[in-house]
Amino acid sequence: MYKDLYETVAKDLNYECISAERKIILKPLVDYIQQKSDSRQEININFICTHNSRRSHLAQVWAQVASAYFNVPNVHCYSGGTEETALFPKVAETLTAQGFGIFKITDNNNPVYAIKYSVNALPIIGFSKKYDSPFNPVSAFAAIMTCSQADSGCPFIAGAEKRIPITFEDPKISDNTPEQSKVYAQRSLQIATEMFYVFSKINY
Repeated sequence: MYKDLYETVAKDLNYECISAERKIILKPLVDYIQQKSDSRQEININFICTHNSRRSHLAQVWAQVASAYFNVPNVHCYSGGTEETALFPKVAETLTAQGFGIFKITDNNNPVYAIKYSVNALPIIGFSKKYDSPFNPVSAFAAIMTCSQADSGCPFIAGAEKRIPITFEDPKISDNTPEQSKVYAQRSLQIATEMFYVFSKINY
């Protein structure tokens, strides 16, 4: 893991900040990962939000890093939306500030990013897509609904073994305000803390 990213994890992630209510919300994901791990199966997790531009990407990235940090094998994290837009540039900027290495593979209306957390690890590929994009798994995955709009607007996710709502407040509320950088950093760290908590509970 990159030194700056490791320092973010060590300094800014505090499980004691997670309320008892949030831990109840996170438990179904812990149970799903544990069940897959116990049976030595691939663990596919698709984080879904309306636009696949902010929260779902943050959750995908931090969950993948958490699985590597806690040495939970065979974890593959994805993200998607109910519609395709673009990864919001502030998300890439926020993750860079928190220690990731990020570069654009393509530069168009929906750029593709390579997001690296370690020198030799495969990069996480970030770009906006629908949840049922061919890039994502078509079966044997957990669908994690990261926003209430996607949760209510998508009553059925084809191929999902499990559907788990773990919603986060949209950092978009801070766009075009002086608080934007702070709000995005806080939301990223909240998601990171909860994903690290989840993977810290996995026994293998």
